[in-house]
Amino acid sequence: MNRSILQSAGLAIGYGRPVLSGIDLDFGPGQFIALLGPNGAGKTTLLRTLSRHIRPLAGEIRLLGQDLNAIAALDLARIVSVCLTDNARPPLLSVGEFVALGRYPHTGFMGRLSARDAEVVGESLDAVAAGGLAGRLVEQLSDGERQKAILARALAQEPRLMLLDEPTAHLDLKHRVEVLGILRALCRAKGLTVLASLHDVDIAAKIADGVLLVGDGRVCGQGLPEAVLTSEKVASLYGFAAADFDGRLGGIEFRGDGRAGKAFVIAGRGTGATLFRLLSKKGWSIETGVFDEGDLDAFVAAALGAKSHVHRPGESADDTLAAALTALSACDMVIDGGGAGDEADALRARAARRGLPLLGLAGARAPTAACASVAELSAAIDRIDRIRGRPQWAA
Repeated sequence: MNRSILQSAGLAIGYGRPVLSGIDLDFGPGQFIALLGPNGAGKTTLLRTLSRHIRPLAGEIRLLGQDLNAIAALDLARIVSVCLTDNARPPLLSVGEFVALGRYPHTGFMGRLSARDAEVVGESLDAVAAGGLAGRLVEQLSDGERQKAILARALAQEPRLMLLDEPTAHLDLKHRVEVLGILRALCRAKGLTVLASLHDVDIAAKIADGVLLVGDGRVCGQGLPEAVLTSEKVASLYGFAAADFDGRLGGIEFRGDGRAGKAFVIAGRGTGATLFRLLSKKGWSIETGVFDEGDLDAFVAAALGAKSHVHRPGESADDTLAAALTALSACDMVIDGGGAGDEADALRARAARRGLPLLGLAGARAPTAACASVAELSAAIDRIDRIRGRPQWAA
């Protein structure tokens, strides 16, 4: 039994000349697939080709095992719903009436809504948490509310496949998270397959069952986000220069350029992550440790371009600590993130002997300045002036 919803083989797409070539797809039921790539890579062209808005230049597309071109238009509308970029705000049309337009493939020649059609419209609105909007005019909705109405209209078609072009564009964070959460829930609850172009790689990594990366005229990668979205792959796809994507953390981190100097952060077990980001934004390069292998702080530090001193099994703990102490001595400032253990105590003692500014949050045993909050710590870092290459307290 063929479990594929959508397949393609040797697909080439574009307008007269190929934008993307060699596209081989196979999507099953209940999957949320994120389509990722830079602007102009061909994401919208691919969605328009898969929805039969434009014809492919080469290759074939199969929907539920059938040739896409052989499916009658009305039958296609019962299988696929499409939400391409749409800024229309139909006047004098209520949300309920707007969503009911999605029932046209099921209403027959006369286009009359049956009791079943009305039930599906209500269910579609409830599925996107928009039941309370049914009586309001579409033109009066906020962007987030309108996006829910568009999704409800698409759901009212009772499709097997939904194709979405930037469904969260122009939405605030609340509505972006809400809409994507709704789509993922629909994949689970209804077995719906969703292919959606997105710009947020970090959100795609957390929400999608699969990713499809397009760029440079080809498919650059596809499969599980945990396997495909590597730092190297994402950096190559988007041309990152000052940031890294870390698949283990599922987010993008921005590296500091080191123009403010070098700071050593005494951390471990997640105590340093916030401090690394704070220092990086302020232009400090970072060394940190001593960690055991697999410590969360080591992952964050690596994504920010920081150097971590990590004790690995089979290596000498004394050698790791000695390297960290040497690195600390060459730094301009030390931040005590609250790292525990003999290594952390040795690092604090070295900072004190070297006369380095030793800052930290209250409770982190920072003798030079114990700050009550991250905001206070940030202000303390800003008070350090670099004079002749060495940090001093500003007057």
